[in-house]
Parts: sequence; C-alpha cells; structure tokens
Amino acid sequence: MINLRHPLARLAEQVKWERFDEVFEPTFCADNGRAGCPTRLMVGLHYLKHLYDLGDEALLEQWVENPYWQYFCGLKHFQHEMPVHPSSLTRWRQRFGEAGAEKLLEETIRLGVETGKIRACHLERVNVDTTVQEKNIRFPTDARLLNRMREQVVREAEAEGVALRQNYRRVGRKLLMKQSRYAHARQVRRAEACTRRLKTILGRVVRDVGRKLQEPSAKLAGSLELARRLLNQKRGDTGKVYSIHEPQVECICKGKAHRRYEFGCKVSVASTSRGNWVVGAQAWHGNPYDGHTLGKALEQVQRISKAQPKEAFCDLGYRGHGITAVKVHVVPRKLRGLPPSLKRWMKRRAAIEPVIGHIKSDHRMERNRLKGVLGDQINAILCGAAFNLKKLLRAFLSLFGNLWQLAFRLTLPLEPLLQSA
Repeated sequence: MINLRHPLARLAEQVKWERFDEVFEPTFCADNGRAGCPTRLMVGLHYLKHLYDLGDEALLEQWVENPYWQYFCGLKHFQHEMPVHPSSLTRWRQRFGEAGAEKLLEETIRLGVETGKIRACHLERVNVDTTVQEKNIRFPTDARLLNRMREQVVREAEAEGVALRQNYRRVGRKLLMKQSRYAHARQVRRAEACTRRLKTILGRVVRDVGRKLQEPSAKLAGSLELARRLLNQKRGDTGKVYSIHEPQVECICKGKAHRRYEFGCKVSVASTSRGNWVVGAQAWHGNPYDGHTLGKALEQVQRISKAQPKEAFCDLGYRGHGITAVKVHVVPRKLRGLPPSLKRWMKRRAAIEPVIGHIKSDHRMERNRLKGVLGDQINAILCGAAFNLKKLLRAFLSLFGNLWQLAFRLTLPLEPLLQSA
C-alpha cells in the first residue's frame, strides 16, 4: 500500500524504537491499571505533531487518513479509527517530562551521526543564542485580568457551596465592555474609572469568600492567592500576573522594533556551527541573564550529543558568562585583527538566527499551547527534535530522488538520445 522507499518509511526503519521502551518503562505502573499505549505509537505521534505543526486533535484526524504516518508509528495494517484519545497525548507528555523529551532529541542526533550527516568534527563547535517562546495567551490588560479573576473565584466558590453576597456577573461584564470602548475612544479617565471599579469588585468577592469559607480547597485557595497577588501588584513590580490560567508567564523585552514586549519564557537554543543541527534547547523562567544560562546549555549539549564541545560562539549578550570548561567566543561588533580561521567561525554564529526562525514558524515554538512550566520545557525540546527530523527527511528525499533519476535514465531507450545528440 505504501512505497517503502518513501523518506518517512526509511526514517521509520532507521529509528531504534526499542530504546524508547527501555527509557520510558519506569514511568508506567506494572502492578495494576490498564496497559499503556505502545511506546512507539506515542513517540511517533509526538514526532509528527511537531514535524508538521499540528495540534493533538488535528494530528489524530490526519493520522487516520495517512498510511505513511501509521507505518511510521509501527502499524502493519491500515486503521480507520483514532488510535488514542487526544487527552492521552497530554497525559503521556506529563509522564515522560523534560528528561524524556531530551531522549527524543537525542535520537535525532544519533540518526544524523549514523547516516553520516553529522560528523564528530561538527560537534566540536556550537552556536548558542536565546529567544522568547510566547505562550498562547491574550494580550494582558488590567481590566480583562480583574474580570477574569473574579469569574474564576466566583465559579470555584459556588462549586464548593458558598452563598456569595453578590457575584457581579452582569455588572462585571458591562464594566469590561465600557472600559474597552472608552480606551478605544482615547477617553483615558473614564477607562481608568471602570478599571478601578473592577478592582473594587474583585476585592469584595475575595473578602466575602474569605469570611464565609475558613478552610477552602487547594484549588480555591490557589485562586484566592492569585487574586490577592493581582490586587496588590503595581506598575513597576516584578513577578506580575499577566494571565489567569498561566500565571508563570513573564513579560520579556528583547529590543525588537516590531514586537516590543513578548509574554512567555526565555529559551536557550544550541546548534552546531557546521550543519546547523539542533543539539540543545532549554526553557528558562525568571528571565535570567543570557550569560547565566550558558553553563546549563553546554551541559545539555554534552548530555544529548555524547560529545564535549570545544568551542562555543555567542553574541554580546553572553558577556560575563564565567565558563572555563569550554572556550567561549563572544562575537564582537567588529572582527578586525582576528585570525582568518577564527573570523570565519565567528561569522557562522549568525547561522543560528534562521534556525530559530524555522523552529518558531514551522515547529510550534511561535505560540506554545502546552500548559505550565513543564509544557514550556517539553515544547522547546520537541521543537528542536522536529527541526532535526525535517533535515533527515530532506536528506532521505534527495537520496531517493537521485536514485530514481539514475534508474529512470538507465531504462530510457538509447535511439532517441542518439538522434537528439
């Protein structure tokens, strides 16, 4: 039914799927409970998800229609139904965590080495840079955050049987609409008055719940604590709340002219200077200084590639890194007076910029839709794995195309060729 010389079919034969069974075996219970889904199926689905930039539901819908995807995931016969529910992918990601995601990235590096696309000399020099992985949230405004926080507290309090004095559903919705219209019309004082009114309403609801429920559940207690943070935060504070369902989101300013502020987390990406293979990706919370992330980034490169890099090339944001185990070159603005060989490698540092661009636009790093801090870590690593997989598929495709052209030429009749000559 399928062509076994197809790049995806050839890639499926090269991956050592049994290694994933050994790695993920401790994460599943062997004493009781239902048997887990096949490891090859779940790993293959996550590879395809980030390789083709699809959500969980869209991935499974197209998996039913694509026999090559089913063969890649280990099936021998064509299936007409979804293999798992989309929520199973979420639970499986939570099981293997960041360490399991690194194993998926490590396998792509091993494939590149075994196929000859990555040589030992390629792993000696790496380029390191940081970018922002934006979270899939709306642009934060004070009025919308206050109203959304009130809705969440009211919903959870009523679920626990608390009889509130007033829930402010209609009042809050009307105030939010008025604030948006005043802000659009540049009537700043009226818009600020609506925001202050929404803040007062949220404070009333929080105090009402605190009086009537002395020992709230863990879920409601977390919402009340988040509401108090939102009420007490000021304009210049650090650690502000920018999203109700993703409170760990940070506001990061990278100096971009087209996008001044980005809401998400910082991600460190490491790629080989030759070949542009992604050998490391880490999500960082707390908006750390770039130089302080370099040590952990190089440790991850060694852990994934099984080789110690000798040189690392970074931009000026990594000054003061304090790394001594690896020779770190901070590329200056002007390259005059440097040896020609070193100057050539420093110019190659800019090659990581298009790598980051492709990872963000093609492999789901532009808008991270996975929940929580763990979702940030897993998404960053799987995006790097998908970038390497695409390079491997292109390599198999070019090899298949060259062989097909050679076979086609050998089967052509010679008389038309001689006449044309």
